Amino acid sequence: MHLKPDTLAMTVMLAFMTALGPLATDLYLPSLPHIGAALGASPAKVQLTLSAYLIGFSVGQIVYGPISDALGRKPILVAAFGLFIVATLACAAATNVEMLIFARALQAFGAAGPIILARTIVRDLYHGPRAGREMSMMGTIMGITPIVAPILGGVLQVAFGWRSIFLAMAAGGIVLALIAWLRVPETNQFRNRDHLSLAAILESYKIVLRNKAYRTYAALLSLSYAGLFAFISASSFVFQGVYGLDEIMFGITFGICSVSFVAGTMIGTRSVTKHGFDHTIGVGVACLAVGGVGQWIGALIWPEALLAIVLPEMIFFIGIGMVLPQAMAAAMTPFPERAGAASSLVGFMQMVFASIAGAIVGLFVGGSALPLVTASALSGTLAFALFMMTRNLRAAQKH
Repeated sequence: MHLKPDTLAMTVMLAFMTALGPLATDLYLPSLPHIGAALGASPAKVQLTLSAYLIGFSVGQIVYGPISDALGRKPILVAAFGLFIVATLACAAATNVEMLIFARALQAFGAAGPIILARTIVRDLYHGPRAGREMSMMGTIMGITPIVAPILGGVLQVAFGWRSIFLAMAAGGIVLALIAWLRVPETNQFRNRDHLSLAAILESYKIVLRNKAYRTYAALLSLSYAGLFAFISASSFVFQGVYGLDEIMFGITFGICSVSFVAGTMIGTRSVTKHGFDHTIGVGVACLAVGGVGQWIGALIWPEALLAIVLPEMIFFIGIGMVLPQAMAAAMTPFPERAGAASSLVGFMQMVFASIAGAIVGLFVGGSALPLVTASALSGTLAFALFMMTRNLRAAQKH
């Protein structure tokens, strides 16, 4: 029996599909210093396992959406899970950092499929604020992942070593693949194999990009995610290297910030139903600006106080939880027949911004938290400024 719309089971499955990509990063964050030591690689080179993941994820996002518009969601979803599982096992078997970097890129290419198709399935099944509510509910469930994953990763690292973390990822991928194959229905009612050509795919992207509101929401989402990924890529080095936390305490600290993300998605779930996309996103970008600037000031004035950056980071994460689901749903709303293309393109933009942010922060991370908090402050203030500058544009696009 297939999962049905408007059921908790469908929402949970879509949330786990969306969580696969973050899980593949969050779970092994406590092991980054140990991977470097085991494979004889510098922190900058180990950081490339994150950047390579984002590159693979970005390329995958461009591919899956338009193909699923033409061939359907389910067959592409099952194939993506298969690639993820094989590549994750290759990560576990890596004997040098170069092999791990390559395997991580392939792993990301596979992981991009479920997250793109989960968002696309939401657009197939729901419309407007209802889609935003579903995205927020998925975000609330998905928020458990970054809370639990670093703690679980720390436990696996201490008990079995870093390779066990990738074996755990592969096991999770196998379970989700089986559920997708047996229980997830085909939701694409506009399948057309004529849309599979390169010219048709490029035309779909061109149509989506013509929409000014789409470009605005995509930029807001990308700036927010850049700040999030700067934190993800640098937090293990900052919290463990600068503030002296062990693997378990790092996981707990990371989890505390993730609780704030869950709080943001829960607030967004209530707000979008009552007030719509823009009000919810507006509150979210204000939290991004306040939290980003707050942690930058905290790191400057109290450089040895962990709470000086963690407390403002929690506000920042509330903003991320409010902005990401709503900006994604708002961007995709005008494109029911090109939901895959719209999801792919905004996902690609999101990953490009995140890759750049992660790479730049990785170059400067060292004996200070300033590179991390500077990235958060910039992404938060830029998102807030963009939102305020485009108020008339977004209002005009609705009419």
